Amino acid sequence: MAVAISAEGVRPAAAWGAVLSMALCVAMLIASEFMPVSLLTPMAEGLRATEGQTGQAISISGLFAVAASLFITTAAGKLNRKWVLVAMTALMLASLVLVAAAPNFAVLMIGRALLGICIGGFWALATAVIMRLVPERDVPKALALMYGGQAIAAAFAAPIGSYLGGMFGWRAVFWALTPIVALNLVWHMIALPSLPARQPQDFRAMLDLLKRPYFLRGLIASMLSWGSAFTMFTYLRPFLEQVTGVAVTMLSILLLVLGLAGFVGTWASGRFVRGNVAPLLKLPALLMGGCTLGLLLLGKSIVAAALFLAVWGAMNTAMSVIWMTWMSQNAEDAPEAAGSLMVAAIQSSILLGAVAGGLLLDHLSISATFIGSIVLAGAGIALIGSGRGLLKP
Repeated sequence: MAVAISAEGVRPAAAWGAVLSMALCVAMLIASEFMPVSLLTPMAEGLRATEGQTGQAISISGLFAVAASLFITTAAGKLNRKWVLVAMTALMLASLVLVAAAPNFAVLMIGRALLGICIGGFWALATAVIMRLVPERDVPKALALMYGGQAIAAAFAAPIGSYLGGMFGWRAVFWALTPIVALNLVWHMIALPSLPARQPQDFRAMLDLLKRPYFLRGLIASMLSWGSAFTMFTYLRPFLEQVTGVAVTMLSILLLVLGLAGFVGTWASGRFVRGNVAPLLKLPALLMGGCTLGLLLLGKSIVAAALFLAVWGAMNTAMSVIWMTWMSQNAEDAPEAAGSLMVAAIQSSILLGAVAGGLLLDHLSISATFIGSIVLAGAGIALIGSGRGLLKP
């Protein structure tokens, strides 16, 4: 890749290598975090647990990610950011090994807890680190490269995991990720420049944001939107198996449709999300909740399921752009504090969705899980309203 030019002259190409290394880390984080979605049934059978219990492997990573996102910038305040990111990647590698070799459910949960720390810590620091790797004018390009790793993982991790899990077993899928993460760890150490700590984040900045009614309402609304999404998404495989009646091959195809649609959502949101974002805030909950309702009513048809999953997948990627744009427009005076709160809110939503959906699945049915998702979407839509109440005065 070409080197970046700054006012001081030629910036070392290693900075772009560091950006690409972070993009690979993002891809591995997303793949590791959500791989259990595509492997839920075989993992439950292999660990002698229910599907609802195994779904908590996602909720536990969310719980620890919430804590890490809030505390990592303070706890690591004086540490070089390069070595904090290296440590986060090492935790991801340890997590994958524990999950792949887990002899029981308890070890699986320990592995997933380590992954949660990595997720929360990485995302809390990622944008600030990117801003130090390239000149200011190249920051959007660098962020696009990093989030490209998220789009790729969202598109291909679930279908490939489902397909390979059917051929070789779910443990082999997690083992297959370990050499890639090990390579990423070495790449971090080589490509990332020294990043001495700057001013540590102050918890008072986060508390001040939470005292702003419009920001607190927006944070809760975003949590309801993501909570609705993950109540459905975490238990999508049981629905497609039990209601739509698909086998592993068709399941992988449907998950690929969902993932590929995410590229459409990324393109559309990048082109059309600008200016006044208020009218767009309820769009994710409205469309994704509607798709979940459509699956409940027409999900026995593979064609209908594919169409609803395509729309859901496109809106899923657009949701991040919409809500992060809202954050940047309404907390521009405290972006780092707002970023930590948003990461914590999103991970709390993953926790909420996986726990609520699992309880409904185990005690009632997969239909009850999807109804729970629709209820959360409705609550989010009601809270957002026109969106004007979520904007700063």
